[in-house]
Amino acid sequence: MTKQLTHYPSIWVERLARLGYASKGVVYGIVGLLAAQAAFGTGGRTTDTRGALQTLLTQPFGKLLLALIAIGLIGYVLWRFVQAIKDPENKGTDAKGLAQRIGYAINGLIYAGLAFSAVQLIQGSGGNSNSNSTDDWTARLLSQPFGQWLVGTVGAFIIGMGFYQFYKAFTAKFRRELNLTELSETERKWVTGICRFGLLARGVVFCIIGWFLIQAARQFDASAAGGLAEALQTLAQQPYGSWLLGIVAFGLVAYGIYLLIQARYSQLVTG
Repeated sequence: MTKQLTHYPSIWVERLARLGYASKGVVYGIVGLLAAQAAFGTGGRTTDTRGALQTLLTQPFGKLLLALIAIGLIGYVLWRFVQAIKDPENKGTDAKGLAQRIGYAINGLIYAGLAFSAVQLIQGSGGNSNSNSTDDWTARLLSQPFGQWLVGTVGAFIIGMGFYQFYKAFTAKFRRELNLTELSETERKWVTGICRFGLLARGVVFCIIGWFLIQAARQFDASAAGGLAEALQTLAQQPYGSWLLGIVAFGLVAYGIYLLIQARYSQLVTG
């Protein structure tokens, strides 16, 4: 009996992590579907993850669905902090390991903000889709000493993250994190292709967002910054914008599916 009790924390951490990946996948799937509808003139809109939560709220049983997503996002946040603090994957304390663990913590903080937005929407407060949180924090950074360098550095870092998504897509290193042994060879090829497509789309979005921040730093103008919604709008404004937006939109849906695959097949090390 005692032996079983010692496993309870790890089991619950794993369940929360899987629910978190699934919830994040649903959010990105909604963003992608809305953008795809906008691209091909069947309704929809270019929005970000908070806009996806607002869309979910308008559906039948919207508050219940949003509550489940909020719980999942909280689970994802807890998992990221477990990865950062307890280091169950043994990333270590060298420069590379610390950078990865700090990245987990930053990612956790970002999605803590999204989980908080979900709770606000359930309570009927907050969630104003017209407010640009990217502008807000960019303005705060620009007001600091060496603010332009800080914003430019963040922009370069996000572009670097975009190229890392490309690297993961081309090398398919993500397969090491998945236990796909129960799938057939054909199914594994489909999974790999979908995940690659999703990572490429996310990489494109990261590079655009990073470029926005670098322009904001150069111009000392927080309004030049932009997030996911602005990145999608920029794609739509280019030559053949509908096609560009449509491809990236379907890529974001694929990224959502990739997260659902992670929820089901990730080989989680919980300690």
